[in-house]
Amino acid sequence: MRLLFQERTYSLTITILVVGFVAALVFPQTFPTFGNWSQLLLNLSIDTIVAVGMMLLLVSGVFDLSVGSVVAFSGGVAAYAMITLGLPVPLALVLALASAGLIGAINGYLIAYQGINPMIQTLAMMGIVRGGALLISGAGIQNLPYWFNALSQSRLLGIQMPVWYMLLTVVTIAFLMNRTVFFRRYYYIGGNEQAADLSGIRVKQMKLWGFVLTALLAGVAGILLASRLGTALPTAGRGLELRVITAAILGGASLSGGHGKIIGALLGAVFMGLVSNIMVLARVSGYWQEIILGLILIAAVWSDKALQKRGALA
Repeated sequence: MRLLFQERTYSLTITILVVGFVAALVFPQTFPTFGNWSQLLLNLSIDTIVAVGMMLLLVSGVFDLSVGSVVAFSGGVAAYAMITLGLPVPLALVLALASAGLIGAINGYLIAYQGINPMIQTLAMMGIVRGGALLISGAGIQNLPYWFNALSQSRLLGIQMPVWYMLLTVVTIAFLMNRTVFFRRYYYIGGNEQAADLSGIRVKQMKLWGFVLTALLAGVAGILLASRLGTALPTAGRGLELRVITAAILGGASLSGGHGKIIGALLGAVFMGLVSNIMVLARVSGYWQEIILGLILIAAVWSDKALQKRGALA
C-alpha cells in the first residue's frame, strides 16, 4: 500500500512533463518561455505554501476549509496595522502571523479537544474570518509601504521572491516530515489514531499544532499576496481551499489519512497551475476554467477512493 501511494508522485511528475511537452508544441511562441514559466511559478507559489500545510493535515486525517479566508485576513491585518495604526512593517507582520496562528489554534482546540467535526468547524471559521477580512480591509487597503511590497516584488535571479519562499517552505517542511520524530507522528495519527494514542503520542496536542502550522502558512501566503499586489483585498484567497486540497490529493494525500509527501503538494500545485496556464493561453472562458478545475477535484477524490479500494483488496 505504501509503494502504491509513492507511485502517485512519480506518475504525477510524468503527467506534468507530458502535458508541458504537448503545451510547448501547441503554443511554441508563448508557453516555453522564461517569462511564462516565471509567471506560472509566481501564480502557484501562494497555493503551494498553503498546500504544504494542507498536506500535513490530510496526512493526520483532517483538513481545513478556512485557509483561503486566513489568507485574506492576514494580509488585511498587516495592511491595517501599517496604514491605519501606523505600526512599522516588522511589527505588522508579527501581528498578522499571530492573528493567523490564533485562528489555527481555535480550530485545532475545538476539533481536537471538543470533538467538533473538522468540516463543520473550519467551514464556520471560513465565514467568520472572511467577514473579519471584509471589516478590516473594506474595499481594499492600498498605498502599502515600500519595504512591505518589496517582500514579494523584489527579484532574485530574475524570479520574484514568492517563488523562492515557496521552495524554502517545501524543502523545510519536507525535511521535517521525513527526518524528525515529531512530524513523523502525523503519519501514525492518520494511519490509526487510536493506536497512536495508546502508544503514547499526544494526538490531540499534535492535531492542534497541525492546525496552527497550517494557519501560519496561510498567514505567510496572505502577507506575500498582499505584498505582491500592493493591496490587501478582502476577496483574496477565495476558492483557494479547494485548490490546495485538490493539489494535495493529486500529490498523494488520502482523505482517510496516513499518506502523502510534501513534494506531492508541490507537484499537485504545479499540475493545477499548469492546467490553468494552458487554459489562459488557449483563451478558455473563466466559467469553463472553474468547471474544469472542479472536474479535476472530483477526479482526484475518485482516484483516492479507487487507490484505497485497491489497497484494501491487495
